[in-house]
Amino acid sequence: MIERISGSFTLEGYWDLFQLVSNSVIAAGVLGLMGGMIGVFIMLRRTALVVHGIAEISFAGAALALLAGLDVVAGSAVGAVAAAALIGVLSLRDKDVGAVTGVLMPFGLGLGILFLSLYQGRSANKFGLLTGQIIGVDDIQTRTLVTGAVLISAVLVVIWRPLMFASVDPQLARARGVGVNALSIGFMVLLGAAVAMSVQIIGALLVLALLVVPAAASLRVTVHPMSAVLLSMAFSLISAVGGIMLAITGTIPISPYITTISFLIYLICLVVGRGRRRRRRSQAEQSAQSPYTSKV
Repeated sequence: MIERISGSFTLEGYWDLFQLVSNSVIAAGVLGLMGGMIGVFIMLRRTALVVHGIAEISFAGAALALLAGLDVVAGSAVGAVAAAALIGVLSLRDKDVGAVTGVLMPFGLGLGILFLSLYQGRSANKFGLLTGQIIGVDDIQTRTLVTGAVLISAVLVVIWRPLMFASVDPQLARARGVGVNALSIGFMVLLGAAVAMSVQIIGALLVLALLVVPAAASLRVTVHPMSAVLLSMAFSLISAVGGIMLAITGTIPISPYITTISFLIYLICLVVGRGRRRRRRSQAEQSAQSPYTSKV
């Protein structure tokens, strides 16, 4: 084990522990890259609240599967995709995705709590649904999570341009003949699947740290879409894998490590972004006051 000796840490046994969570590291890395990619669209479409709503209904699906003795990952995926599709369809009619999500969130959380209260098995299974876990991701689950993340990323690449157009200016995209409604529902289904997979690593309560915060951080330092996506993927990867690597050293669940790293990255980007804006304003003011500035 990792021990404190004379005020310093020794890494004796660290890599033995790492072998126990190697599947989780692989899954977290791939999910982090996927989360960073889809996160930029979440921010551009202003659907961060939807992620939390889907996560809570995904939690209800996972809790029901746990109670019934079924596959928890499958239950989580069914709940998340169903919730995402429902939110997508209802929001097309009401044009208020926030209100629809706000109605479904407490319902999903209440169902999840009900199912967990009826479950008589290990309490660790209950806790893991909410806060994630680093041990217990086997080879089959790893392959499932990696395959799902790759498929979601591939679909995003295929629909990248029309989805970006519809996310930035939906009215103009609709006028140009882009199927905005179909893209919206399709994106919600992809988002539901992404949330369902991310819940397996970080838990239902803190999934925003993997899908939203890295993208929000990247948009603080750049407005270029491709740069924002690449930075978001890097931030999400660092948060996910870094959280697991730190979680090995203690008994605290993985989620506080991931959320802390993600939040620190956001704070750094916030400071850097504000500094850049101040410099640009200062340069603009100096340029305006220059005696060599041409007058019209």
